[in-house]
Amino acid sequence: MSLSRLAALAICQWLSLTAFDAPANPLPDAVLELPAPDKAPDPRALNWVLPVHSARLTPGTVPHRTLDLPGITPLFLVGQDPASLDWLSRHAQALQDLRASGLAVEVADAQGLRRIQAAAPGLNIWPVSGDDIAERLELGHYPVLITPTGLEQ
Repeated sequence: MSLSRLAALAICQWLSLTAFDAPANPLPDAVLELPAPDKAPDPRALNWVLPVHSARLTPGTVPHRTLDLPGITPLFLVGQDPASLDWLSRHAQALQDLRASGLAVEVADAQGLRRIQAAAPGLNIWPVSGDDIAERLELGHYPVLITPTGLEQ
């Protein structure tokens, strides 16, 4: 199993454990024991996972939708497209206040990841495919904020 697939499964496992009745796919203990990051990921160290492509997601408008996901940590999905970078820079402070975690779901290379991270300094944004999340939440577009109570753009 590729490391990017393990990262995507870890996110889905997290969603399953916090928001749904049962885990989707059990993961090896080594994946579940990864320490939480205390600073932004270094794009140079993440070259092994790039590029990231999410076939189920494209840039676009996300209508507000109510969700019932008690206990999840706010999560946002962005890409390296201009709309995502603009959205991210406009909402950076609110995302920090929420302590939201970020996924770069469409990013070609380390330079693209650096641009995403530069749009919102201080936020952790990891390159991970958003296809599993998109399928579970019936989501087709990004940028988007996923909170325990809904989808917002």
